[in-house]
Amino acid sequence: MTVAAPTNVCIIIAAKNAADTITRATASALAEPEAAEVIVIDDGSTDDTARTARAADDGSGRLNVVRFDENRGPAAARNHAIAISQSPLLGVLDADDFFLPGRLRQLLSEDGWDFIADNIAFIDASEAETAHGRIGRFTASPRLLDLVGFVEGNISRRGVRRGEIGFLKPLMRRSFLDSHLLRYKEDLRLGEDYDLYARALAKGARYKIIHSCGYAAVVRGNSLSGSHRTADLRRLYEADRAILTEGALSADAATAIRRHERHIRDRYELRHFLDLKNHAGYMSAIGYGLTNPGALPAIVGGILADKTERFRPRESVAPVALGGSGAIRYLLDAPMTEPGK
Repeated sequence: MTVAAPTNVCIIIAAKNAADTITRATASALAEPEAAEVIVIDDGSTDDTARTARAADDGSGRLNVVRFDENRGPAAARNHAIAISQSPLLGVLDADDFFLPGRLRQLLSEDGWDFIADNIAFIDASEAETAHGRIGRFTASPRLLDLVGFVEGNISRRGVRRGEIGFLKPLMRRSFLDSHLLRYKEDLRLGEDYDLYARALAKGARYKIIHSCGYAAVVRGNSLSGSHRTADLRRLYEADRAILTEGALSADAATAIRRHERHIRDRYELRHFLDLKNHAGYMSAIGYGLTNPGALPAIVGGILADKTERFRPRESVAPVALGGSGAIRYLLDAPMTEPGK
């Protein structure tokens, strides 16, 4: 007798102007037997995102497409999806990305977690349709991630390949989120995932990582722009400060969060200086630096790093959009290949 797979996961897709990719994302979620609900939130799109998502319906009654008249941001979109969903497990899928077949089954085969994430494959948009046959097969090698390791994994360093752990897309237990009154902070337009996971870990969440790869992240030619609104950077380092004041943290955890806060604040200071230069002129920008000497190391260091960026060697094993040769790159380092694969 064949036992049907449990359908106990809600997949949340927050989408804005994603008409060209939402079909693939939605179909990949609906293809997972364990997905009881797939909720697409059209976050104020000006294209046909909502209509295109509805056209991807497989007739199973699991797809729910909701359209916001105005853009509210990914945090608000995801919170709304959580509020209208019923499933005990919640997962996020970005509208550009897609699941590889069997992803949820692999994640649900593990126990002892409140959050669980697998490896991510970064691929060029032009390779998305054929990516499945090229994805490596890796042993799960499960491990628990603590708050210090998570925060440290979200501090990017120049000259080191981009690979923030905050990019991971975990399944989350609704019961843990509810018991600790956790939701996405809707004033964040950058790092809303990092903030939620960090606050959960600070409250004792068991965050398990496996190296098996079931999530494909599509990168495009503008993926390296790194452009965020200056105000978004400020809100993110203020979120770190809030974590430091919300509860008791170990000395190591507090030190790691302060380091991340400084990392984001340095990026903010550089962006704020450049905004002043572009909009008010050099003298205004220089005046800001002179009256805020604590910001000068970040400003000077950031400008020098930007000027020398083109002299740094680029990673060759990476998608073309990430400056590489077109190879698939994996977020988690050095996973072991399954025997006989």
